[in-house]
Amino acid sequence: MSDSQGKYRRWQFDWRLLVFSGVFLPLLVSLGVWQLNRAAEKQVMLDQWQQEAEKLAWPEMVADDLTSGRPVTLTGLYGSRSWLLDNRTRDGVPGYEVLTEFRPLEGPPVLINRGWVQAPRTRDELPEIDAPEGIFTLEGRISDYPVPPVLVDQPAATSQWPQRVQSLPEEAARAEIPELPDGIVRLSGDQQPGAYRADWEPDLMGPQTHYGYATQWFALAVALTILTVVASYRKTGANNDNDNG
Repeated sequence: MSDSQGKYRRWQFDWRLLVFSGVFLPLLVSLGVWQLNRAAEKQVMLDQWQQEAEKLAWPEMVADDLTSGRPVTLTGLYGSRSWLLDNRTRDGVPGYEVLTEFRPLEGPPVLINRGWVQAPRTRDELPEIDAPEGIFTLEGRISDYPVPPVLVDQPAATSQWPQRVQSLPEEAARAEIPELPDGIVRLSGDQQPGAYRADWEPDLMGPQTHYGYATQWFALAVALTILTVVASYRKTGANNDNDNG
Protein backbone atom coordinates (compact mmCIF):
# COMPACT_ATOMS: atom_id res chain seq x y z
CA MET A 1 0.00 0.00 0.00
CA SER A 2 1.25 3.54 -0.79
CA ASP A 3 0.13 7.17 -0.47
CA SER A 4 0.66 10.35 -2.52
CA GLN A 5 3.90 11.25 -0.66
CA GLY A 6 5.71 8.10 -1.71
CA LYS A 7 5.37 6.41 1.64
CA TYR A 8 4.21 2.83 1.88
CA ARG A 9 2.19 0.90 4.40
CA ARG A 10 3.58 -2.48 5.27
CA TRP A 11 2.59 -5.11 7.75
CA GLN A 12 4.61 -4.58 10.92
CA PHE A 13 4.63 -7.32 13.51
CA ASP A 14 3.66 -6.03 16.96
CA TRP A 15 3.53 -8.91 19.38
CA ARG A 16 1.80 -6.80 22.06
CA LEU A 17 -1.08 -5.93 19.75
CA LEU A 18 -1.43 -9.50 18.52
CA VAL A 19 -1.42 -10.86 22.08
CA PHE A 20 -4.10 -8.34 23.08
CA SER A 21 -6.28 -9.27 20.13
CA GLY A 22 -5.57 -12.98 20.57
CA VAL A 23 -6.89 -12.83 24.13
CA PHE A 24 -9.96 -10.64 23.69
CA LEU A 25 -11.17 -11.73 20.24
CA PRO A 26 -11.98 -15.34 21.30
CA LEU A 27 -13.54 -13.96 24.49
CA LEU A 28 -15.88 -11.64 22.57
CA VAL A 29 -16.86 -14.39 20.13
CA SER A 30 -17.52 -16.85 22.96
CA LEU A 31 -19.72 -14.31 24.75
CA GLY A 32 -21.74 -13.83 21.56
CA VAL A 33 -22.17 -17.58 21.12
CA TRP A 34 -23.16 -17.92 24.78
CA GLN A 35 -25.90 -15.32 24.33
CA LEU A 36 -27.18 -17.16 21.24
CA ASN A 37 -27.35 -20.37 23.27
CA ARG A 38 -29.17 -18.54 26.08
CA ALA A 39 -31.70 -17.20 23.57
CA ALA A 40 -32.35 -20.70 22.24
CA GLU A 41 -32.78 -22.08 25.77
CA LYS A 42 -35.14 -19.24 26.71
CA GLN A 43 -37.25 -19.82 23.60
CA VAL A 44 -37.57 -23.53 24.40
CA MET A 45 -38.60 -22.68 27.97
CA LEU A 46 -41.18 -20.13 26.81
CA ASP A 47 -42.63 -22.58 24.29
CA GLN A 48 -42.88 -25.25 26.99
CA TRP A 49 -44.55 -22.83 29.39
CA GLN A 50 -47.05 -21.77 26.74
CA GLN A 51 -47.99 -25.38 26.03
CA GLU A 52 -48.36 -26.08 29.75
CA ALA A 53 -50.56 -23.00 30.21
CA GLU A 54 -52.92 -24.40 27.58
CA LYS A 55 -52.95 -27.94 29.00
CA LEU A 56 -52.45 -27.72 32.77
CA ALA A 57 -55.34 -26.83 35.03
CA TRP A 58 -54.68 -24.26 37.74
CA PRO A 59 -54.45 -26.84 40.59
CA GLU A 60 -51.83 -28.79 38.60
CA MET A 61 -49.83 -25.65 37.91
CA VAL A 62 -49.83 -24.73 41.60
CA ALA A 63 -48.61 -28.20 42.50
CA ASP A 64 -46.01 -28.17 39.71
CA ASP A 65 -44.15 -24.87 39.71
CA LEU A 66 -45.08 -21.19 39.93
CA THR A 67 -41.92 -19.74 38.41
CA SER A 68 -42.03 -15.99 37.86
CA GLY A 69 -42.83 -15.15 34.24
CA ARG A 70 -44.75 -18.32 33.53
CA PRO A 71 -47.98 -17.72 31.55
CA VAL A 72 -51.24 -18.78 33.15
CA THR A 73 -54.94 -18.83 32.25
CA LEU A 74 -57.56 -18.70 35.01
CA THR A 75 -61.34 -18.95 34.96
CA GLY A 76 -63.24 -17.75 38.00
CA LEU A 77 -64.54 -14.64 39.70
CA TYR A 78 -63.09 -11.69 41.59
CA GLY A 79 -63.40 -11.47 45.35
CA SER A 80 -64.12 -8.44 47.50
CA ARG A 81 -60.67 -7.82 49.04
CA SER A 82 -58.12 -5.56 47.37
CA TRP A 83 -54.76 -4.08 48.38
CA LEU A 84 -53.39 -0.80 47.04
CA LEU A 85 -49.61 -0.83 46.63
CA ASP A 86 -48.48 2.67 47.45
CA ASN A 87 -45.80 4.80 45.73
CA ARG A 88 -46.27 3.39 42.23
CA THR A 89 -45.83 6.02 39.53
CA ARG A 90 -46.55 6.19 35.80
CA ASP A 91 -45.17 9.04 33.70
CA GLY A 92 -44.27 10.86 36.90
CA VAL A 93 -47.84 10.64 38.26
CA PRO A 94 -48.28 9.04 41.71
CA GLY A 95 -50.66 6.16 42.08
CA TYR A 96 -51.25 2.61 43.21
CA GLU A 97 -51.11 -0.91 41.83
CA VAL A 98 -54.27 -2.83 42.60
CA LEU A 99 -54.10 -6.40 43.89
CA THR A 100 -57.45 -8.17 44.15
CA GLU A 101 -58.27 -11.69 45.24
CA PHE A 102 -59.47 -14.01 42.47
CA ARG A 103 -61.18 -17.33 43.08
CA PRO A 104 -60.79 -19.82 40.21
CA LEU A 105 -63.50 -22.40 39.68
CA GLU A 106 -60.88 -25.04 40.51
CA GLY A 107 -57.93 -24.72 42.84
CA PRO A 108 -56.82 -22.19 45.43
CA PRO A 109 -57.49 -18.45 45.26
CA VAL A 110 -54.77 -16.14 43.99
CA LEU A 111 -54.02 -12.42 44.02
CA ILE A 112 -54.35 -10.63 40.68
CA ASN A 113 -52.26 -7.54 39.99
CA ARG A 114 -54.77 -5.59 37.91
CA GLY A 115 -52.47 -2.69 37.09
CA TRP A 116 -52.05 0.95 38.02
CA VAL A 117 -54.56 3.63 39.02
CA GLN A 118 -53.91 7.30 39.67
CA ALA A 119 -53.98 8.50 43.27
CA PRO A 120 -56.46 11.15 44.39
CA ARG A 121 -55.12 14.61 45.19
CA THR A 122 -55.03 14.10 48.95
CA ARG A 123 -53.54 11.26 50.97
CA ASP A 124 -56.68 10.79 53.05
CA GLU A 125 -58.55 9.71 49.92
CA LEU A 126 -58.28 6.36 48.20
CA PRO A 127 -59.23 5.62 44.60
CA GLU A 128 -62.55 3.92 44.04
CA ILE A 129 -61.81 0.26 43.35
CA ASP A 130 -64.37 -2.20 42.11
CA ALA A 131 -64.23 -5.53 40.33
CA PRO A 132 -66.51 -6.77 37.57
CA GLU A 133 -69.12 -9.27 38.66
CA GLY A 134 -69.43 -12.65 37.01
CA ILE A 135 -67.18 -15.44 35.82
CA PHE A 136 -64.24 -14.42 33.63
CA THR A 137 -61.21 -16.00 32.00
CA LEU A 138 -58.00 -14.10 32.73
CA GLU A 139 -54.59 -14.36 31.10
CA GLY A 140 -51.42 -13.28 32.82
CA ARG A 141 -48.03 -14.30 34.11
CA ILE A 142 -46.86 -15.54 37.47
CA SER A 143 -45.10 -12.88 39.51
CA ASP A 144 -43.56 -12.58 42.96
CA TYR A 145 -45.27 -10.99 45.90
CA PRO A 146 -44.39 -7.27 46.00
CA VAL A 147 -41.72 -7.02 48.67
CA PRO A 148 -39.37 -3.99 48.77
CA PRO A 149 -35.56 -4.48 48.82
CA VAL A 150 -35.42 -2.98 52.33
CA LEU A 151 -37.68 -3.34 55.31
CA VAL A 152 -40.41 -0.75 55.68
CA ASP A 153 -42.97 -0.19 58.37
CA GLN A 154 -46.31 -1.63 57.41
CA PRO A 155 -49.50 0.05 58.63
CA ALA A 156 -51.69 -2.04 60.86
CA ALA A 157 -54.24 -4.14 59.01
CA THR A 158 -57.80 -2.88 59.16
CA SER A 159 -61.17 -4.37 58.41
CA GLN A 160 -61.84 -1.80 55.71
CA TRP A 161 -61.15 -2.54 52.07
CA PRO A 162 -59.25 -1.68 50.02
CA GLN A 163 -56.16 -1.55 52.24
CA ARG A 164 -53.24 0.73 51.42
CA VAL A 165 -49.85 -0.96 51.88
CA GLN A 166 -46.23 -0.20 51.00
CA SER A 167 -45.61 -3.85 50.20
CA LEU A 168 -47.44 -7.14 50.48
CA PRO A 169 -45.29 -10.04 51.68
CA GLU A 170 -46.67 -13.51 51.27
CA GLU A 171 -47.16 -13.87 55.02
CA ALA A 172 -49.25 -10.71 55.24
CA ALA A 173 -51.47 -11.77 52.35
CA ARG A 174 -51.95 -15.24 53.80
CA ALA A 175 -52.99 -13.73 57.12
CA GLU A 176 -56.13 -12.64 55.25
CA ILE A 177 -56.43 -15.51 52.74
CA PRO A 178 -54.60 -18.61 54.06
CA GLU A 179 -55.03 -20.68 50.87
CA LEU A 180 -52.94 -18.36 48.66
CA PRO A 181 -50.17 -20.05 46.64
CA ASP A 182 -46.51 -19.02 46.41
CA GLY A 183 -47.01 -16.45 43.64
CA ILE A 184 -49.43 -13.85 42.32
CA VAL A 185 -50.63 -13.21 38.76
CA ARG A 186 -50.06 -10.06 36.72
CA LEU A 187 -52.65 -9.47 34.04
CA SER A 188 -51.21 -9.61 30.53
CA GLY A 189 -52.66 -6.26 29.42
CA ASP A 190 -55.30 -3.59 29.67
CA GLN A 191 -57.79 -5.68 27.69
CA GLN A 192 -58.15 -8.28 30.43
CA PRO A 193 -61.37 -8.29 32.50
CA GLY A 194 -60.99 -6.03 35.53
CA ALA A 195 -57.68 -4.57 34.35
CA TYR A 196 -56.57 -1.03 35.00
CA ARG A 197 -53.35 0.26 33.42
CA ALA A 198 -51.43 -3.02 33.04
CA ASP A 199 -48.51 -1.87 30.88
CA TRP A 200 -45.51 -2.96 32.92
CA GLU A 201 -42.38 -4.44 31.43
CA PRO A 202 -42.26 -8.26 31.34
CA ASP A 203 -40.57 -9.92 34.30
CA LEU A 204 -38.79 -12.43 32.11
CA MET A 205 -35.92 -11.56 29.78
CA GLY A 206 -37.03 -12.86 26.39
CA PRO A 207 -34.96 -14.39 23.58
CA GLN A 208 -34.85 -11.10 21.68
CA THR A 209 -32.89 -9.50 24.51
CA HIS A 210 -30.25 -12.23 24.31
CA TYR A 211 -30.08 -11.83 20.53
CA GLY A 212 -29.43 -8.13 21.06
CA TYR A 213 -26.59 -8.87 23.48
CA ALA A 214 -25.11 -11.40 21.05
CA THR A 215 -25.14 -8.81 18.27
CA GLN A 216 -23.26 -6.37 20.49
CA TRP A 217 -20.54 -8.91 21.35
CA PHE A 218 -20.08 -9.93 17.71
CA ALA A 219 -19.93 -6.26 16.67
CA LEU A 220 -17.17 -5.66 19.21
CA ALA A 221 -15.29 -8.68 17.86
CA VAL A 222 -15.50 -7.33 14.30
CA ALA A 223 -14.40 -3.87 15.45
CA LEU A 224 -11.41 -5.34 17.29
CA THR A 225 -10.39 -7.32 14.20
CA ILE A 226 -10.58 -4.24 11.97
CA LEU A 227 -8.63 -2.07 14.41
CA THR A 228 -5.94 -4.74 14.75
CA VAL A 229 -5.48 -4.98 10.99
CA VAL A 230 -5.42 -1.21 10.52
CA ALA A 231 -3.01 -0.64 13.40
CA SER A 232 -0.64 -3.34 12.06
CA TYR A 233 0.06 -1.38 8.87
CA ARG A 234 2.75 1.27 9.46
CA LYS A 235 3.95 4.01 7.15
CA THR A 236 7.45 3.36 5.87
CA GLY A 237 9.66 5.41 3.54
CA ALA A 238 13.14 6.74 2.95
CA ASN A 239 13.34 8.36 6.39
CA ASN A 240 11.61 5.69 8.45
CA ASP A 241 12.29 2.32 6.83
CA ASN A 242 13.92 1.22 10.06
CA ASP A 243 11.27 2.81 12.24
CA ASN A 244 9.07 0.16 13.88
CA GLY A 245 6.85 2.72 15.60
